[in-house]
Amino acid sequence: MNWLKKLPNSRRAASGLEWTLWRKLPLIAAVGTLLPLLVLGLVSLFNDPAAGAAQARWEQMVGYIVLGAILFHWSMVVTVAFGCVIVMIMKGPGYVADGLWVSHTDRPSEHMESAEEAASRRPPTEVTRRD
Repeated sequence: MNWLKKLPNSRRAASGLEWTLWRKLPLIAAVGTLLPLLVLGLVSLFNDPAAGAAQARWEQMVGYIVLGAILFHWSMVVTVAFGCVIVMIMKGPGYVADGLWVSHTDRPSEHMESAEEAASRRPPTEVTRRD
């Protein structure tokens, strides 16, 4: 079964910001990860280990904040990546799905049809049975 049948005369839309962002995402992810780690490194470098428990708690709190910032940044990068992929697919060539004949497309039916009634009204090429 061919899931993606291209429409014969469909055209791709011009690429835009999504490809620019897609190409820059690895750099954005790396910079957004390294900057908080640099802050954590500077805090650790300039922290005096003999200062006491309050200073150690402060350094640990900075570590947690840096971890939270990195995880938040990664989730935003993944979200933007999903958005880029969706826009790329939407701007791509057109695809057609298998047609499904609905018995009451032109006029609404007044009652619910059973599966047998709907199958009897389908064109003969679309009737498939699983035995």
